[in-house]
Amino acid sequence: MPLFISLILFIITFFISSHCFAVKEHTLTNGIKVLIIEDSKSPLATFQIWYKVGSKDEPYGKSGISHLLEHMMFKGTSKYGSKEFSNIIQKNGGVDNAFTTKDYTMYYQTLSSDRIHLSFELESDRMTNLLLDPKEVESEKKVVMEERRMRYEDDPQNALYEDVVASAFKVHSYRWPVIGWMSDIASISREDLYTHYKSFYCPSNAFIIIVGDIKAENILPVVEEKFGHISPCPGNLTDTRKKTSHELPSEPEQKGQKRIYLKKEAQLPYMIMAYHVQSFPHEDSYALEVLSIILAGGKSSRLYENIVYEKKLALNIYAEYYGLYRYPFLFFFGGTAAPQTSIEDLEKAIYSEIEKISKEPPSSKEVQKAKNQVEASFIFAQDSNFSKGLYTGLFELLGSWKLLEKYLDGIRSVTPEDVKRVANKYLIDDKKTVGILVPLKKETEQ
Repeated sequence: MPLFISLILFIITFFISSHCFAVKEHTLTNGIKVLIIEDSKSPLATFQIWYKVGSKDEPYGKSGISHLLEHMMFKGTSKYGSKEFSNIIQKNGGVDNAFTTKDYTMYYQTLSSDRIHLSFELESDRMTNLLLDPKEVESEKKVVMEERRMRYEDDPQNALYEDVVASAFKVHSYRWPVIGWMSDIASISREDLYTHYKSFYCPSNAFIIIVGDIKAENILPVVEEKFGHISPCPGNLTDTRKKTSHELPSEPEQKGQKRIYLKKEAQLPYMIMAYHVQSFPHEDSYALEVLSIILAGGKSSRLYENIVYEKKLALNIYAEYYGLYRYPFLFFFGGTAAPQTSIEDLEKAIYSEIEKISKEPPSSKEVQKAKNQVEASFIFAQDSNFSKGLYTGLFELLGSWKLLEKYLDGIRSVTPEDVKRVANKYLIDDKKTVGILVPLKKETEQ
């Protein structure tokens, strides 16, 4: 084994052994699970509450309702007024935020460890007592619609990504954007939000993660006091709640290439290709991750060296696989064509690189380098209270936080033949959706 590979492996192994953390697990009688990670490196603690609801769980015609509800969670309860949640956290020297994805919604605060009890009080209150004032709802809908306009409708590359994902999925609700379609956002009522809130924001559909300079024996009684009295999720579920992630329709196999063209004001042509693939913990997910790094994991990767530097066909290029979705998602390629270069030439060059790795496996050295890169990035990303909680939560959503170890073992086991196999299995024309951005000049230039 080359010396530099041995050195990298030693560094990673040392880092893992010296930075491993134990998770203490407890479940309250109402169904809410609590995961605690004790870490006394600094006098801080992070509180996270995860709700198992994202854009995939939304009723038809109400895309974006999970994201809008996330905004409304900061707009007041019967006990704490609008924006008072964040003001209390900030006055106590902390930070707070939230985000919504296709699979979940997560709220978090980081405070000095002696003040983390504030999170228990505030989060338990808004789990049950959200006001959803009609005037605030209408005001916040306008905020979200403006956010959508700026991030997607006025951004040609993001708009193309949104169109490609919507076209790639025929049945599965992953086709809906997290922020929602503009007309759907406009149609969401206070009653819609209340139904969504009561259907999904309940103990057995949530779990809590606390990381930092705390002791489990001191924290659990406080969690029990603040959250233990909250009623479990309703037994006779509403129509919205019946559409749980466990009952989502399976995406039928794609049996032919799809192509879409988007014409918007832009400087240069841009393209995205999306292939249907499996997600973790499917056995192919590890090799797909390594494949993405070999193709575009840095400036020394195949796509960068051959397409950007040598042939000068693109200003930028990427291959992206993120396997931590609850259901099969997509493997992406994308790039911006260089000036005086056609998007067709860029597309052919990407296909050429796919064909190479489909016909001949990468070298052992190339695979080991990619595996080291994946593992090092994964480990180093968990060097804070927030990120430890984040990764613990991501694997908990996929089945159990204990899957974290399985992920690392799977990456380490990938062989060159595995990489070739998944390239042949998934990167084929019939599983592909291609999006082309056709740049239009501004009216003043025309």
